[in-house]
Amino acid sequence: MEDVFLPVVICGFLFIGMPWIILHYVTQWKKSGSITREDESLLDELYETARRLDDRLHSIERIVAAETPELEVRRPAPELPRADIRQIREK
Repeated sequence: MEDVFLPVVICGFLFIGMPWIILHYVTQWKKSGSITREDESLLDELYETARRLDDRLHSIERIVAAETPELEVRRPAPELPRADIRQIREK
């Protein structure tokens, strides 16, 4: 009995279960292929927060460097204009 039951369960899982799971998630992925307005506004808010935090960090580094001359201040990374960031996100 067990010799027949186990192969039937394995074949059922391989030929019915796995394709169903894969197709289910592929259709879910296609439905949510683009970001929503909510997601876009959240990304904009996160970008602004990260930019402000980066500005604060640079200010703190300048203050510490002024108080401790032997400390090396890192060079800020070049900042992309906001329009370029939107273009990168749309690709």
